[in-house]
Amino acid sequence: MVVTEIFKSIQGESTFAGLPCVFVRLTGCNLRCHWCDTAYAFYGGEQMTPEAVFGRVEAFGGKLVEFTGGGPLLQEKEVAPLAARLLDSGFRILIETSGERFVGELPRAVVKIVDVKCPGSGEAEKFCFENLAALEPKDQIKFVILDERDYLYARDFLEEHRLRERVDEIIFSPVFGQLHPRQLAEWILRDGLEVRLGLQLHKFIWDPQARGV
Repeated sequence: MVVTEIFKSIQGESTFAGLPCVFVRLTGCNLRCHWCDTAYAFYGGEQMTPEAVFGRVEAFGGKLVEFTGGGPLLQEKEVAPLAARLLDSGFRILIETSGERFVGELPRAVVKIVDVKCPGSGEAEKFCFENLAALEPKDQIKFVILDERDYLYARDFLEEHRLRERVDEIIFSPVFGQLHPRQLAEWILRDGLEVRLGLQLHKFIWDPQARGV
């Protein structure tokens, strides 16, 4: 596996926000979202065996682990069995993915946090629609929203694909520093959407450019 960093921090996103979590940030991504805040994970990284990753995760303590990136499912052949081993050892596993790769081969107990890219990302055509059928109520769908065009895209996608019938949690998250959370909240309230406003909690706690948090 190629790993950019492994660290323990406060989970900043999803319904797990606020909980201590061990993050395994894998190297490499085949998308280039305009607002990406982890471009440093596109290249480089350290070659590690799944056994070594397991040991590093276990040494941190705690039972919540997230695989993120980059694009973690680019290394699915290693990620899926490692996630299964961690689950068997009593860990709760989250995998945050761009939505471009199929998530249906992951262990069923993994909580899949699947992005749907909006036009402002520049990657809106890359979503794997087979993912919708692979999701379960415990999984989560996230839209990162740059502007009103993105918001309307997310709103219409939500209705067209009946996302409320697929997962319990749908998250609308503003691009940090580019869309004020209040504006997004007002659009959600205006249209009566049953979605969660998601903020990147770690960016309010630490410097937004800080790594390893």
